[in-house]
Amino acid sequence: MMTAKDEKKKVVKEQPKKEAKPKPAKPEAAQQKAPKKGRDTVVVRSKRKEAVARAYIRKGKGRVRINKLDLNAVGNPYTKAIMSEPLTMIDNSLAKGVDIDIDVYGGGTMGQAQAVRSAIARALVAYTKDAKLRDMFHSRDKFLVVEDSRRVEPKKYKGPKARARFQKSYR
Repeated sequence: MMTAKDEKKKVVKEQPKKEAKPKPAKPEAAQQKAPKKGRDTVVVRSKRKEAVARAYIRKGKGRVRINKLDLNAVGNPYTKAIMSEPLTMIDNSLAKGVDIDIDVYGGGTMGQAQAVRSAIARALVAYTKDAKLRDMFHSRDKFLVVEDSRRVEPKKYKGPKARARFQKSYR
């Protein structure tokens, strides 16, 4: 004996399935994921201590901006020299042909400067895909292209710092 539910199931099963429409093929360029700031932009991240720097490099007029501030506007000449070191090592035509925007946060002044320095060097290597440039940076300073894994050791109990202990006084 068939119930009303069984009849509905039978009716549903007998209906022909709809064929899925084939999706049009996308061109190869559209299939690749583009970075945030444009298709021709290369994004690189670098860390030093607690500072994190993210560099966006693209074809341009040679501008370098750190947190939307021009590199030439940095007040401390020592940190400015640290951040611009990779740009002084490369030929002038490459430095004048790219724009680099860097967002840096966390850590202190020197940690941020060293993170920016490393981010610029890594961005130039990734943009040009040049092994000789990478080797040149690596021979000058390993931490220009390789992340520095050293971090601050956490403070322990019974002491003011990570390793130092509180002094004892008997008198």
